[in-house]
Amino acid sequence: MEEINESSKLSLDIKAVVGAIAGIVSIAGVWFTLTAEIAQLQLDVVRMQDAVKLNEEFRIKWPRGEMGALPDDAKQDLRIMYLQDDVENLKYIVKALEIDNAKK
Repeated sequence: MEEINESSKLSLDIKAVVGAIAGIVSIAGVWFTLTAEIAQLQLDVVRMQDAVKLNEEFRIKWPRGEMGALPDDAKQDLRIMYLQDDVENLKYIVKALEIDNAKK
């Protein structure tokens, strides 16, 4: 068996060298592509988590009126308030009529 030293000669086929370089470049390209896709997916997850948090806050606070109200809601609340006043007035009138009928 020959020993390898400084004066040893090595012959390489140019096709093998080009193939090895092409393989290394393609592996590097795949690695960078996968790294970029993983980074994008991580960013998407962070955005989705923020959206879920905001949706949860909206879902809890909107019905309570802590995040504002629609103009239609304000109109509806005003109408309900007037109807409650009318019901109270009608109750008063009914009681007054009951008292009148009881006196007769």
